Amino acid sequence: MTSNVAESKSLGQETGPAQHYIGGEWVASATTGDSVSPADGRTLGTYYEVEEAQVRDAIRVAKDTFATHQWRTDRPLRAQVLNEMADRVEATTDELAHLLALENGKTLPEAHFELSLTPSKLRYYAAQALTDSGSGGRVRPGIYSILLAEPVGVAGVIVPWNSPVVLSVRSFAPALAAGCTVVMKMSAQTALVNTRLTELLADCPSLPAGVLNVFNESGSVGAKLLVSSPDVAALSYTGSTGVGRQIMTDAGPTLKRLSLELGGKTPMIVFEDADLDAAVGTISAGITTFSGQFCMTGSRVLVQSSVADEVRTRLAEALSRVKVGPGDAPDSQMGPLIDIASRDKLEALIEESRGDAEVIVPGGRPDDESLARGAYYRPALLGVQDTDSPLVQKELFGPVATFETFASEEEAVRKANATQYGLAASVWTADGARGLRLADALDAGTVWTNGWAVVLDQFEEGGCKQSGLGRLNGNRALTEFQEYKHIVQVV
Repeated sequence: MTSNVAESKSLGQETGPAQHYIGGEWVASATTGDSVSPADGRTLGTYYEVEEAQVRDAIRVAKDTFATHQWRTDRPLRAQVLNEMADRVEATTDELAHLLALENGKTLPEAHFELSLTPSKLRYYAAQALTDSGSGGRVRPGIYSILLAEPVGVAGVIVPWNSPVVLSVRSFAPALAAGCTVVMKMSAQTALVNTRLTELLADCPSLPAGVLNVFNESGSVGAKLLVSSPDVAALSYTGSTGVGRQIMTDAGPTLKRLSLELGGKTPMIVFEDADLDAAVGTISAGITTFSGQFCMTGSRVLVQSSVADEVRTRLAEALSRVKVGPGDAPDSQMGPLIDIASRDKLEALIEESRGDAEVIVPGGRPDDESLARGAYYRPALLGVQDTDSPLVQKELFGPVATFETFASEEEAVRKANATQYGLAASVWTADGARGLRLADALDAGTVWTNGWAVVLDQFEEGGCKQSGLGRLNGNRALTEFQEYKHIVQVV
């Protein structure tokens, strides 16, 4: 049984709603929902809305598969499956990118960028699956110690809509490499992309039934079951800080392992000795990439006073030139927000806080009548000096940045650290020693010097403070899904 996306790549003909994948079978539900284009409001397709009983069934299947199948002990099998997954995603890049542009609103270059990050993650964890992180030794005559790294069991994964392909792989690939079975909730806002990706993964000939189970959901019933179920041993969530806090509360009774990548307010700190051409170009991209719907969006621009006027003028010009349009239009430089509700929420937040800000670039809905039905919001730049302003303290999740100034290195650090978030930061300076000093002083899980959003498969990323706990990518992501067993043998 296949979904409408598999049967019709044009998305133009009715072939049935996108389904869930549970226990190696495609599963329908009693109710359906519409997948709506954020560019013009038209219906792209339909999907089945998961039912509570189906999520319980998926957890049960994953638990039984973990208990009875060789998956958890067969490292070569796990590596083979992950490499097969990489092959299939690689071979379908153009199709998936087109779907992303239609359903998520990303521009085609952004969609291709997301897809370019995905196969290497699968291959990296295929290699990790073959790497034993256990150890052993003779501690004294006649006594031997063995430390085994073992999979924890069923892993729950909750994936957001903003980068559904790469963010799902970023969580489920290390879980599979560790030997866990997986139940994954994906956002219904990208149900067609999710289901096409799942079809590619399910098509891998070496993948045992029950190892990977995927469902689409617009609400939170299934997600809450993953959090509260005693049969789910670990959970990986990417999303808002507020939901992350609720997950910690609800997961408490089961003491499950949590990996949470949460919100951010990335400061982009520009010193007077920086390469301003490179800085302004990258900061503009940092505000507008994925329409600002990115946990590492450069939503705070902090500039040393001596060059503030120049940077402000150049950045305002760059943002004012950004061409907004449908994600699949070849000349679009920034697509719509994910939906009208998100656009309206962003507008309300900006309107509430206008008294705190000087409008440098107004942003807002575009004047072009052809875009009136879409969830568009032009990039905005707002001058703010009070770090207590909601514009500084809240994650806006749109193409809106504050412009702040500082006089000294110490003031830059103080202002940058003045929020609850600590996911990432970017420092622009020609002074290498200063770059290292800032990296030490900033509350951030990742600090880039003279760059932004450089993420590598083999090096961990994640947040501090209210931006989460645990790490993704690298070997540490694998250990989020492992437990260590100490075996002592007396001869």
